[in-house]
Amino acid sequence: MAFFAASAAAALAWSTVRRWLDADVIRPWQHRSWIFPRDPYFAVRAGRVLDLYQRIWEGEDLAEDEYVISSDEKPGIQILSRVHPGLPPGPRRAGRFEFEYRRGGTAAYLAAYDVHRARLMGRVEPSTGIVPFTALTDQVMSAEPYASARRVFWVVDNGASHRNWAAAARMSDAYPNAVMVHLPVHASWLNQIEVVFSVIARKALTPADFRDSDALAARLAAFETRYNTTATPFDWKFTRAGLDDLIRRITARRAASALAAA
Repeated sequence: MAFFAASAAAALAWSTVRRWLDADVIRPWQHRSWIFPRDPYFAVRAGRVLDLYQRIWEGEDLAEDEYVISSDEKPGIQILSRVHPGLPPGPRRAGRFEFEYRRGGTAAYLAAYDVHRARLMGRVEPSTGIVPFTALTDQVMSAEPYASARRVFWVVDNGASHRNWAAAARMSDAYPNAVMVHLPVHASWLNQIEVVFSVIARKALTPADFRDSDALAARLAAFETRYNTTATPFDWKFTRAGLDDLIRRITARRAASALAAA
């Protein structure tokens, strides 16, 4: 009987097994993580950012010379150098890269993304921090059209490099036309630069093969040039209407949880 069962199992196609599992009502091997917003001002802060994506600030439309920048850091990028040179892709042949590599440390990529112009501006630094982020701010705000803009809104999360009112004050002191706008805590998913970082991870950093940090910087600079030539703004669909619906669902779930715990 055991031999028969093993033979039958071996004869099953993987697609059949997948179809059986997919038909199950309960799928314990699947899961999604989530988190209740803990920022008491979540709706207010998220709403301001979503308004900026729609070119609105405090109920007024932005002028032509006002810009919205989404910014963050991508830390811990590994500088890996393959032991043997890779083979580039060819007709009907995938590129080949040596499995073994040498470690060259890590670096950080700091980037600013113009939401409505689909323009990416970044720099590679040894690490994140206030000084590297200030260098990115200087890089962007000293260039046109931002240097002479009426206002430039910087959407940032609550990372240590640009946290709270002190970071906003540093930016506005250096550039009076710059306005730092913080996302709610645990809401980086509302930051459009995170979408750009996802593209970079797939298009520029995989597979990783960099001689040193200069080679990494050159790869990312080439990506920026290509991206700024071909990209268009994201079709961002999560607006205040979606936010209001999210808040209603969260409120209902909190009430249900409190009732169940009572």
